Amino acid sequence: MALAKQPADDRCRILLVDDNAQNLELLEVYMEAMPEADVVTATNGLEAMERIAASPPDLILLDIMMPKMSGFEVCKRVKADPKTRDIIVVMVTALNESGDVERAAECGADDYVAKPIDRKALIDLVRNLLAARNRA
Repeated sequence: MALAKQPADDRCRILLVDDNAQNLELLEVYMEAMPEADVVTATNGLEAMERIAASPPDLILLDIMMPKMSGFEVCKRVKADPKTRDIIVVMVTALNESGDVERAAECGADDYVAKPIDRKALIDLVRNLLAARNRA
């Protein structure tokens, strides 16, 4: 399911957050399949919060285990703020214990993707989440 091509000023904005350069690069390559999206990156939770404050994204692909501020904390802060709580947050992590999934949900995450990431499944998930939000 593809998103309709949007005007340049109405493009979706996706923030990728991961402290591992290789993981971040891989996510960027995967998101190239979405020409309707502008992609921005951050390498830790504090940088992510700065990017969100400067220009809130439509969706965040957020690693959990990061220095300075965990993905759980970033998600909690995003979802607690009335200005940012509608941002879609997808936790992307190597953690895959049921407790981690529950903690992500408790923090307000909209979805959870375990590494290694399946490219097509991730793109489909991102498009479906954005399309559902746009219909709401």
